[in-house]
Amino acid sequence: MEVLDRTWPDQRLLDLIGVELPIVQAPMAGASGSAMAAAVSAAGALGSVPCAMLDDAGARAEVDAVRRQTAQPFNLNFFCHTPPEFDAEREADWQRRLSGYYADLGVDIPAAGSRAGRSPFGEEMCEFVEEVLPNVVSFHFGLPAPELVDRVKAAGCVVLSSATTVREARWLEAHGCDAVIAQGCEAGGHRGMFLTEDVATQPGTFALVPQVVDAVTVPVIAAGGIADGRGIAAAFALGASGVQIGTAYLFTAEALISELHRAALGSVQADQTALTNVFTGRPARGIVNRVMREVGPIAAEAPAFPMAGGALAPLKGAAEKAGDAAFSALWSGQSASLAANLGREGLSSAELTRLLSENAVRILGGRS
Repeated sequence: MEVLDRTWPDQRLLDLIGVELPIVQAPMAGASGSAMAAAVSAAGALGSVPCAMLDDAGARAEVDAVRRQTAQPFNLNFFCHTPPEFDAEREADWQRRLSGYYADLGVDIPAAGSRAGRSPFGEEMCEFVEEVLPNVVSFHFGLPAPELVDRVKAAGCVVLSSATTVREARWLEAHGCDAVIAQGCEAGGHRGMFLTEDVATQPGTFALVPQVVDAVTVPVIAAGGIADGRGIAAAFALGASGVQIGTAYLFTAEALISELHRAALGSVQADQTALTNVFTGRPARGIVNRVMREVGPIAAEAPAFPMAGGALAPLKGAAEKAGDAAFSALWSGQSASLAANLGREGLSSAELTRLLSENAVRILGGRS
């Protein structure tokens, strides 16, 4: 591909992280890993490794894999939610709500309290970060305890986190964030919200980004509905210093999603997304399927994050064996069709990164 002038309207994020391109590959637990992160970083942007579902050994293996492939900066991402107390009554209500599906698919009701492992950032992972020294550490659902944030920053890591409101953005800056990811409601996957639980009031990207830019002094990274060069250029017009992109990378060869998920992303069904809590207990955007239509999308019975997932696991497994994604979390933002247009050539994550940046530079330079 041709070499273009890579001058961007706002260089602060590039200077902060030490990358060439102002694109952050969204960390997508279960859907992306070291292969994608290394490819994106090697292409000049910021690759991200999701660590929320990894133990120390798993995270170490991912870091080693990235560093074998590139010496460029990369990001490790962690959740920092408060683990809920087990609520037997709510768990029972949730299993009763799903009981008809267990009978239909001929699967046993799972043991109470079983769940997909998602651990918050704590002492063990902080020690791991201090040892492996990633360039960037990002958090979802706020920030961990102040002493842990201080240790991450003292280790020389740049700290990022997601805000879904202006209030959250101000809070993140006040508590040590070096840059804020402004996550509009269009974004796929889990909401980064932590000062509110009201998804109905969350602004879209075009409304949120300029207000966050005006409210904080640190660089702002726009996220949500950005899947091509036009979206990147628009984010810079709104005052962002960079963008975070997730759904577009799900079309690349390095994505770890199932063939059922890939098929859904490339179908007309991808235009129908909703925020739902049925898969994990916390609102996240995905493509609407049977369980979202019939149980949710927001179900009052769903146990708190991440407890809801255990009850759905056997249903997901049985349905997927039959080629059905009726109980699978098909995470996607609202611009999957735009991402599909880019991905029809079978691009790698590195090729997609370069194509996105080159298209954006053309538009920003008035050459579109």
